[in-house]
Amino acid sequence: QVELVESGGGLAQPGESLELSCAASGSVFRINAAGWYREVPGKERELVATLTSGGIANYAGSAKGRFTISIDNTKDRVYLQMNNLRPEDTAVYVCTASITSMTIYHPVDYWGKGTLVTVSS
Repeated sequence: QVELVESGGGLAQPGESLELSCAASGSVFRINAAGWYREVPGKERELVATLTSGGIANYAGSAKGRFTISIDNTKDRVYLQMNNLRPEDTAVYVCTASITSMTIYHPVDYWGKGTLVTVSS
């Protein structure tokens, strides 16, 4: 069984940076691909960034140039570096990853529960 747990959220002022981390635990063999979404009450879940198994990153327009997604398979973690934060970035950020485990030999998609980011002066 694989579990994803996000961390790194909190309160930031406009213009500041935060790095979100998504730790995969359990019988992880490899994180193949990953993504970050964000949720705001009353709005649809928004895709923020994805990273494919081939290393191709894609970003929402609002995140492009400010956010960077990465995977570190030596630490079984997915990261989202967020720079120049804006109040409209306030949301719960949820990690998803396609993971091959030691016991299931094909990739399975897993989801975390999210970490809250609040951007306010």
